[in-house]
Amino acid sequence: MAASLDVEAVRSHFPALSRTKQVYFDNAGGSQILGSVVESISDYLLNNNVQLGASYKVAQISTQKYNEGVAAAAKYVGAREDEVAGPRLTLPLPVFGSSTTQLFRNLSNSLAPHIPPGPSSEIVLSPLDHEANLSSWLALAKSLSLTVKWWPPEFLPTTSSSSSSPPPPSTSAKIINPHLTVPSLLKVLTPATKLVACTHTSNILGTITDIRSIAHAVHTTHPSARTLLCIDAVAYAPHRPIPPLSNPSEGYISSPDFYAFSFYKLYGPHCALLYASRPAQDSRMASLGHYFKTGQSLEDKLALAGASYELVASIPAVTAYLPSSAAAASSSGLSWDAIAAHESHLSSILLSYLLARKDVTLYGSPSSAPEVRVPVISFRVAGWRSADVIYGIEGAGGSGGKDGEVGGSEGKDVEGSRYGARSGHFYSRRLCERVIGGEEGGGDDAEVEDGVVRVSLCHYNTGDPKGQWVRSAKAVVWTPELTIW
Repeated sequence: MAASLDVEAVRSHFPALSRTKQVYFDNAGGSQILGSVVESISDYLLNNNVQLGASYKVAQISTQKYNEGVAAAAKYVGAREDEVAGPRLTLPLPVFGSSTTQLFRNLSNSLAPHIPPGPSSEIVLSPLDHEANLSSWLALAKSLSLTVKWWPPEFLPTTSSSSSSPPPPSTSAKIINPHLTVPSLLKVLTPATKLVACTHTSNILGTITDIRSIAHAVHTTHPSARTLLCIDAVAYAPHRPIPPLSNPSEGYISSPDFYAFSFYKLYGPHCALLYASRPAQDSRMASLGHYFKTGQSLEDKLALAGASYELVASIPAVTAYLPSSAAAASSSGLSWDAIAAHESHLSSILLSYLLARKDVTLYGSPSSAPEVRVPVISFRVAGWRSADVIYGIEGAGGSGGKDGEVGGSEGKDVEGSRYGARSGHFYSRRLCERVIGGEEGGGDDAEVEDGVVRVSLCHYNTGDPKGQWVRSAKAVVWTPELTIW
C-alpha cells in the first residue's frame, strides 16, 4: 500500500501557495516553482553570474554549479552526461534549451541530412500530440518531400485498460477514449519508416502511453530500417518517474532515441531538456554548431547557446525534491507511489462527478488508476462553449452560451476568481479536431478552437474536508473536494 502524502508538508516547499488564495487547476500549463529553485537562481545571479570555463575563481564556481546541474539532470533521467544536450567545458555539461518546442525544432534540423529525401522515406506522427512534437516533423517532411503517415488512435472501451485498476464509477456521461497502441502503430509502420514521434502522456487526455512496448515495436519490427523514436514527455514528467532512458546493455531496443520535457512544468525553472541516445548521436545527427566546434557532443550538435546558466544550475534543487526513481524516496521524503496515489484520489473525485452527468463528454479514460492516467482531465458540456463553462465556474461572467449562444465572456473581469482552470485546445489542436466530433472527428472550426475544459491537478493540490462546494453558472456545477482553501 502506498504511503500517504503529507500535503501540507508538500505545500510548504512552494512559496506561491501561501501567498495567494488562487487555486491552481492549470498545472499542465506550468507548475508552481519550488522555493529552493528560486533561492538557487537568485544565489547564482547575485554571486556567480559570469561566463563559464574561465580560470578565475568566480568562473570556476559558476562552471562547477553548472556542471552539477547537468549531472543532476543526467542522473534523474538515467542517462550518461553525454546523452543530454550540453556544452563541453571541463566536463560534458548539458545545456538545456529554452523549451521542448525549440529543442525538437533543433533536433529535426540535425536529423535532416541523414534522412534520404523523397516520398520513399516515411515518418509516422500521432494526432494525439501537442504541436511541439508535430510541427517540426511536418516542416522536415515538407522540406525533404517525405511521406507523412498518421498513427491511427485506437478508441478503447470505457472501462479501465488494466485488470488491476478499479472499475470506473457509474456512468451517464459520454466518453471518448483514444489511445496510442502497438497494434494501431503496426498498421502504418513499414521498412521505409525513418522516425516515429508520439507523446508519453497527452496534455488533454491525461492518458499514459506504453512507451516501452512502442519502443520495442519501433526498433524490432523492421530492424534494418533503424527507425528512430521521439517522445514528448512534457505532460508526463510532473506526475510519474522518468523511466531509465539509457540501456546500452539491451541495445536500446526498449528505449526511445529522443526524449524531452520541460522543467517549468516539473516544479523548476523555465527550461527544457532533450535526451538523445549515444547511437543516435553518433550516426544519425549532424551538428548545427559553429564550424570550429568538434560536433562530438550533443551541445555542439543542438544547443545553439540556448541555456540560461542560472536555470541549469538550479536543477539540483528540483531533483533533490523529487524521488530519483520509482522505488526511492527523495530527500524531502516524497515517493512516487504516494504522489500517484494522492493524484489518483483527486482525479477520482472529479471523474465521479463528471461521469454522473448526462450533459458531459469526457475525453480520456474514466479510470483514475495511476497506471492509466495522470490528473489531467478534460471535458465539454452539451450546449455550452468551453470558455463559458470556465467563466461560469469562476463566477466571473459570461452569459452562458446555452443552446449555442455566445455568452460574451471575453474581456470579463476575472480578477476575483480563485479557481484557475482553463479552456482551449492547448496546442493539441489536431487532437481536438479528431475527438470533439467523436471517433470520426468532424468538429467545426469554432468548436475546435474553443476546445475543452481542462482541469490539471498535481500533488500539491488538496481536498476540502468541508464537503461539496457548488458554483453554478446556469447548468455548470463545480466540486469543492478539489479546491484549496
